[in-house]
Amino acid sequence: MTKPFAIAIHGGAGTILREQMSESLKQEILDALTRSVQAGADILGSGGDALEAAVAAVKVMEDSPHFNAGKGSVLTHCEMVEMDASVMHGASMNAGAVAGVRHIRNPVELAKDVMLDSDHVMLIGEGAETFAFERGYDYTEQDYFFTERRYEQLQSMKQKGLFALSESKYPDDKKYGTVGAVALDSHGNLAAATSTGGVTNKKYGRVGDTAIIGAGTYAENDNVAVSTTGMGEYFIRKTVAGDVAARMRYLQEDVRTASESVIQGELKDMGGEGGLIAIDANGEVHFAMNSTGMYRASIDVSGDLCVKIYADE
Repeated sequence: MTKPFAIAIHGGAGTILREQMSESLKQEILDALTRSVQAGADILGSGGDALEAAVAAVKVMEDSPHFNAGKGSVLTHCEMVEMDASVMHGASMNAGAVAGVRHIRNPVELAKDVMLDSDHVMLIGEGAETFAFERGYDYTEQDYFFTERRYEQLQSMKQKGLFALSESKYPDDKKYGTVGAVALDSHGNLAAATSTGGVTNKKYGRVGDTAIIGAGTYAENDNVAVSTTGMGEYFIRKTVAGDVAARMRYLQEDVRTASESVIQGELKDMGGEGGLIAIDANGEVHFAMNSTGMYRASIDVSGDLCVKIYADE
């Protein structure tokens, strides 16, 4: 017996300022979010698997320069792109992740293949890319990922000696740029996928929460799927995605209560800014954030599309 399906996506949370958002840029971002969530919904609508839908949605955002993942990734101190991604399927609770990849156009696709075609959960750097090229992935030059916006951000941060953004030239400069998707398919499977370019001016092989199962990504059938976006070091320390799932599993909290308890609770108290998207076994979607905005969209079990940017919408 088939069940209703639903999907939700995010393109990052943080300080997103209305006064610096032009109408044209806003429309481009809303259009990209719509294309992303629709790509996933199309797969779900044809009876496809939740993970395939989540990955398809994330790939749309990885291919857009408007999000800090894939094409729009921020630059490291060495003026390189180093990307992280992870996926999790709720049926078997199998997972895959990659970290520090430089020449893979869609890291989320590689994370899925790590889950399906390897004996491991996480592969990093050159090893992850060797695994990819053995499977026929194209070698993508760094030039593909380069954007003037990210170069300007990096030079600004280098001048200030910082590794994250302290002032805004763009409407979302202080947005923690991760993209992600969570989905429920018509067979009752839950899945999550997350991808990022990390933080501007990062050094020393830094990896954030996106690649960490239980911090940035989590999925468990009959419970919840979660994808997070925010200050990665805090989200790792609070195992945010896994904490939402645990609260729902052990305390019997609904998806809204569990998500808000985590995002507005100890995470916020310790200085962790950001948000998450979550979907439960009935297709109930919730967006939680302790920031002024989060790029987000959903198509619920009734087929209704919702696309938003600011926290007060």
